Amino acid sequence: MSAPAASTRAERRARVVIAGNPNTGKTTVFNRLTGAHQKVGNYAGVTVEIHEGRLALGRRGQVDLLDVPGAYSLSARSREEELAIQAIAGLEPFESPDLVVVVADATQISRNLYFVLQVLELGLPCMIALNMTDMLGERGLVVDARALERELGVRVVETAATSGKGIDALLAAIGSELERSAEYEPRRLAIPESPELAEDVHLVSKALPAAWSRGNRQRERALALWALLSLEEHDELVDIPQALRVCVNERRELAAKSGRSIDTEIIQGRYSWIDSRLPQFLHQPQHKPRSRTERIDSLLLNPVAGFALFLLLMGVVFQSLFTWASPMMSVIEGVFDWLAGWMRAAIPAGIGRDFLTEGLVAGVGSVLVFLPQILLLFLFIGLMEDTGYMARAAFLMDRVMRSIGLSGRAFVPMISGYACAVPAILATRTMERQRDRTLTMLVIPLMTCSARLPVYALMIGALFPPSEVFGFVPVQGLLMVGMYLFSTIMALVAAAVLSRTLFKARTPPLILEMPPYRIPHWPSVLRMMWQRSRAFLEQAGGVILACTVVLWVLLNFPRDEQRAASFESQRQALVAQGLPHDELDARESAENMRTSWGGRLGHAIEPTLAPLGFDWKIGIGLVGAFAAREVFVTTMGVVYGAGDGVNEESSTLRGKIKAESRADGKPVYTPLVGLSLMVFFALACQCMSTLAAVKRETQGWKWPVFMFAYMGVLAWVASFAVFQGGRALGFE
Repeated sequence: MSAPAASTRAERRARVVIAGNPNTGKTTVFNRLTGAHQKVGNYAGVTVEIHEGRLALGRRGQVDLLDVPGAYSLSARSREEELAIQAIAGLEPFESPDLVVVVADATQISRNLYFVLQVLELGLPCMIALNMTDMLGERGLVVDARALERELGVRVVETAATSGKGIDALLAAIGSELERSAEYEPRRLAIPESPELAEDVHLVSKALPAAWSRGNRQRERALALWALLSLEEHDELVDIPQALRVCVNERRELAAKSGRSIDTEIIQGRYSWIDSRLPQFLHQPQHKPRSRTERIDSLLLNPVAGFALFLLLMGVVFQSLFTWASPMMSVIEGVFDWLAGWMRAAIPAGIGRDFLTEGLVAGVGSVLVFLPQILLLFLFIGLMEDTGYMARAAFLMDRVMRSIGLSGRAFVPMISGYACAVPAILATRTMERQRDRTLTMLVIPLMTCSARLPVYALMIGALFPPSEVFGFVPVQGLLMVGMYLFSTIMALVAAAVLSRTLFKARTPPLILEMPPYRIPHWPSVLRMMWQRSRAFLEQAGGVILACTVVLWVLLNFPRDEQRAASFESQRQALVAQGLPHDELDARESAENMRTSWGGRLGHAIEPTLAPLGFDWKIGIGLVGAFAAREVFVTTMGVVYGAGDGVNEESSTLRGKIKAESRADGKPVYTPLVGLSLMVFFALACQCMSTLAAVKRETQGWKWPVFMFAYMGVLAWVASFAVFQGGRALGFE
């Protein structure tokens, strides 16, 4: 974290930050206030989405509204929590807010007040939106908002954001609070503090950068408390001065030697303050009735029934991504095929027409074809989050995922990878720690996505006869199931290895709030779907389009004009005789492919692929498959002169693959070669769209390059082991 950006209040619009714990309805409040006048903010060095909106407040004119990531406290140990304190405290890249609106869950007021106290400790103009007040009656609770105002010394407005209740009052209160924010006098809270902790705070405050504290003693003390709680060996925080880290480590080590826990002292001091004042504003029955949420949880969190229902729900999600999205994806593909066909008919033959139809149009289509899956996945995620079920899913899967170094939240993105890695990678945003997000992104592409199925179907159909094992188990079906099982095991193993090496860190205990079940706020869900999809199209889409054009150039250039003239002469002769020229066209395409830069690259990498049982033609297929794994099939169709419109079911292509032989007469493709190729495709990152998605989510090329390299090495080694091991055992 760094100094605040240079800007004065007079030079800019008033800025209001919306903050609070996760699951308090914070984003729904933000959406209610801003309506359609919002966007995803882009801040240098920030990899987490920040939503910005704008309000019109009468005499105040336009006001900027900032929705920061939900955090249980300002004691940042994740990138989201660090971002929250940066925005609230006005540390770079954010400007100082004129007002902080803390959205608090009225049904969990004691826990939510911890966050409020931290904001008040910073001496910032603050008010509270006491949300979910419509759920108090169900729980038999009464919160006295006026008494809460007296205890805290800040404005409290009661709201129920899902229904819109209290939003107009909140809007008016924001305007009035901004009017008097310049005269705001911070209230010093009498939070208990031991002499030893006071000494720790004093010494750490001296190590704070002057630009952070700004000469304000109250702010200085609050930031010192933040540093004592937040800075530790395995935190993910950035831009922390080394002198501050050293000072905090010294104080923590000294406290540990004397049997003290600084974390416990700070946390207990704040909760002691809350507990002593709670009876003043919270009234709850001695025998609280069992709530609807508790009754539902008795089923959904049951170790047996709850887990079975969760797997059923994941099956629905998987089915939606795998099959429900297919009709819309087919429509998109059909539209772009029609557009390319229309352009071929309307534009004279030549390089320009080929570039437009095979490069540009195909590239745009390869970006937009992901939209149905992305929209569907984020629809399910939005519904799971808004209803409160996502926390239950994380709880159910945490024990399983923790064994491989991940949290339970990683399960939904990973299982989504069976359909497509791109939306699955975008779904990692539901995870709290950047370390967990990055690790999950790196193993998601190992899950068998739908794009691998055409390759498997081609190899299995061409090289493995339809026989049975044990008299009733079909070999072809067994192989397909085996590839799914193999990829799943490899993904789990990769996650376990990476979490214990490159991403080695202390796995914190899963701390989850089980929010009450509620009806989803559809405008928020739909807005999130659109914002995530638009971000993908704007950022990852450009990379995918550029890669598609580059691949088109590789597979279509250089062009031999003399050969083209010869083929055209033969074609005209066939036309004059009224004979078809499809076979001639296929031969020309195959010859052009063989001599293209991509073909030359296939020849160049043949020595590397030979130990895996692959020849240069498979090498060309691997180059083409980088556009999308399923393109391997059509590329091989061109290479073998079967035409460019074949699919994995093509008997012509299967026949040519079976008949292909080496100079010594031995077949190029054997069942062992087919198995080696399937293993390679199961593990290699043959997908530019996946790399583009990771680049977009990590804001750089470091992790996409690492993912491409480690998966490529893993694929080569595994394929080598299968092919050479099979030969050693006499299976060639």
